[in-house]
Amino acid sequence: MGFNIIETSVFLLIVSIGSVRKGNAPIVEKTGEAIKYVNPLPQALILTGIVVAVSTTALALTLIIRLYEHCGTLNANEIRKLE
Repeated sequence: MGFNIIETSVFLLIVSIGSVRKGNAPIVEKTGEAIKYVNPLPQALILTGIVVAVSTTALALTLIIRLYEHCGTLNANEIRKLE
C-alpha cells in the first residue's frame, strides 16, 4: 500500500509539472496570436502508469490471498517454519 501512495504522489508531480495555466487544448488553429498549449504527453503517460499500478496492486493482493489460503498465515517467520 505504501508503494501505491508513492506512485500516486509521482503521478501528481508529473501532471503538475506538465500543466500550463490558462493553456488550451493542443489543437492548432491558424490565428495570428500566440497561444499557450498544454502538453498532452504527461497525461497520457500517467494514464498508462495508473493502469500498470492498478494491475500490479491486483496481482500483489491476489498473491497475498493465495498465500494466506495455502499457509493459513501471513507471518513470514511462521511460513519459514512450514517449509
